[in-house]
Amino acid sequence: MPRDVRVFLNLFVESKEIDHVTEALVKLPEVVDVYEVTGEYDIVVILKVDNILGFRELLKNKVLKISGVKSTVSSVVLYTHKHEGKPVSE
Repeated sequence: MPRDVRVFLNLFVESKEIDHVTEALVKLPEVVDVYEVTGEYDIVVILKVDNILGFRELLKNKVLKISGVKSTVSSVVLYTHKHEGKPVSE
């Protein structure tokens, strides 16, 4: 089944646990990209899931159970206008 929902997940992480958290995130099949970033958040992850309930389960049962993850802020992609440098048409 194709993964239709893309989510940008911003994570607040305990500083001493950042390597542990990134290693755990990389192992999750729903995780497409993992970025350690500057700014308000510590890590930004791009996820692909089948549906919103799938995202809920991933967040609740996997991501938030990783030791060192303090909290998250998520953004669900509603529509993609441009991807990998190319405009997206319907």
